[in-house]
Amino acid sequence: MTVLGLGCAAAPAFSRSLQVAGSAGYLSEWEFTGAATETSSAGSSEYGGPLTWKHVGLCSVNGPQEKPGAIRFRLSRLGSSSHIDATISFDGAQCIYRGALSDGFSGQMDCANAKGVPLSLSIK
Repeated sequence: MTVLGLGCAAAPAFSRSLQVAGSAGYLSEWEFTGAATETSSAGSSEYGGPLTWKHVGLCSVNGPQEKPGAIRFRLSRLGSSSHIDATISFDGAQCIYRGALSDGFSGQMDCANAKGVPLSLSIK
């Protein structure tokens, strides 16, 4: 299930940072957190930054395993709705998520070795 939330104020003249958090996996066994900074010129909504992935599944006998990752995404407005195009990397793999940006949205990301991976994502 994908749950997307976005709470952004009007864009200031300087780069801004957004907090990114969520979970992924068929059993939501991975959680991630990070910050994404605006990466392009004023007026654009492109962001990128590092993520920390933490395995929180039942197989975490010796405590949660953590791995580095990254996220890049573009926010755009299409008519009356918002849209997100995201590339999420983790453990050497890249996954793509595209969809409407709204509270309670359900969806999935596609990775090179796995399609339809459930994703929950919050951007504030």
